[in-house]
Amino acid sequence: QASQEELRAAYRRLCMLYHPDKHRDPELKSQAERLFNLVHQAYEVLSDPQTRAIYDIYGRRGLEMEGWEVVERKRTAAEIREEFERLQREREERRLQQRTNPKGTISVGIDATDLFDRYDEEYEDVPGSSFPQIEINKMHISQSIEAPLTSTDTAILSGNLSTQNGNGGGSINLALRRVTSAKGWGELEFGAGDLQGPLFGLKIFRNLTPRCFITTHCALQFSSRGVRPGLTTVLARNLDKNTMGYLQWRWGIQSAMNTSIVRDTKTSHFTVAMQLGIPHSFMMVSYQHKFQDEDQTRVKGSLKAGFFGTIVEYGAERKISRHSVLGATVSVGVPQGVSLKIKLNRASQTYFFPVHLTDQLLPSAVFYATVGPLVIYFAMHRLVIKPYLRAQKERELEKQRENAASDILQKKQEAEAAVRLMQEAVRRIIEAEEARMGLIIVNAWYGKFVNDNSRKNEKVKVIDVTVPLQCLVKDSKLILTEASKAGLPGFYDPCVGEEKSLKVLYQFRGVLHQVMAADNEALRIPKQ
Repeated sequence: QASQEELRAAYRRLCMLYHPDKHRDPELKSQAERLFNLVHQAYEVLSDPQTRAIYDIYGRRGLEMEGWEVVERKRTAAEIREEFERLQREREERRLQQRTNPKGTISVGIDATDLFDRYDEEYEDVPGSSFPQIEINKMHISQSIEAPLTSTDTAILSGNLSTQNGNGGGSINLALRRVTSAKGWGELEFGAGDLQGPLFGLKIFRNLTPRCFITTHCALQFSSRGVRPGLTTVLARNLDKNTMGYLQWRWGIQSAMNTSIVRDTKTSHFTVAMQLGIPHSFMMVSYQHKFQDEDQTRVKGSLKAGFFGTIVEYGAERKISRHSVLGATVSVGVPQGVSLKIKLNRASQTYFFPVHLTDQLLPSAVFYATVGPLVIYFAMHRLVIKPYLRAQKERELEKQRENAASDILQKKQEAEAAVRLMQEAVRRIIEAEEARMGLIIVNAWYGKFVNDNSRKNEKVKVIDVTVPLQCLVKDSKLILTEASKAGLPGFYDPCVGEEKSLKVLYQFRGVLHQVMAADNEALRIPKQ
């Protein structure tokens, strides 16, 4: 965002600092020539609106490979930016066409009612009856892949297999979706299964207004009993920036009318819904609180009451790695009993384990379903997950350091050369600042600081940047913008990939002050 005047001022200042004629020592003169040429090259790029626009978008790669061809036929910076963004979109579309976007779900139902609902008289003569019987009573596997055919057409292939108490079946579906305009799309669906006959469906999505859309799904299910038609229509509207209202009408298979309001904000998710239908009618309220922490912790609860009974659910979910989210929910209902549902989302795959504990409302089952997962999670997090993530992070940092080793070595040599070239200028700046009781940098360090006792085993990695910072002082002020400080003259990155800070001890009007700023945080001293 720097203006041309700011660029010129910075260029003049660095030219005065690095000009070879200002240094008599042959070694310093050689270092000055190299840095002076780098400054001149940078100014040539940034002072030209066309090349600056290319550099802003693609960096040096744009200048070396693609930029000059664009400059020949595009005149303004805005046109260059538009052209490069168009090329970028085309590359993204080509990359998208090579992806299949797989999504899958594996659900394993576990019957653990023998833990709480045992009847001892039935087990007296059965060998091994002292051990509760825990068994898998149902499983479900589904998978889908997408294949972009053109920029507007996509084929979606999906299938599922289900089994419960020894009986099961499966089905396979093929859908062809076409984006007809910016306002809508249509989808044709064909399916078949061993338990049900062929299925033909049509789904249409349409934006009616910028705040309202409608979705209609028609289906014909063929079976030995004849043809079963079905129709589902959903009308949705933005009630405000964070709230959506839905009206749904379903006719045919399990006919029902449903209305719901969903409010989703940065810190919460709230849903209220009511359904009138055959065979189920119910009312439901749910709330989820989103904590603004690094692990994206969420706590949720819901109440659902209808003709089938009443169910209360509560639970939590948390991010355990970059691509994985683990969640657990306790379900307590009449007449359903008590269940524990464990879910793991790994990228686009979902693993779901519903564990049925008891058919009755037993306080012991509710207690163990609530406390058990918490104890196991915190033990696993401390003994397995945390050490694994720490080791993974170390491996990534080590790989990053290896890849950047030669570049960092060059930057370090440039920074050390720059500091040697700054000595004379810094001496004059300090003399001027002392004369006016102005700003004097006593000490400054940049890098990784360890202030937390929990991280006391980690190594401090900092470099002394007192001279480079003093060189940036002008008229008793030091102003740093919102950018990584590793790019400042005389600086380099002492700990690639790790969190860095700048710590400054300075004197102003004869009084000592200390300030600490994050790597990308703007800094202005003296502070008011």
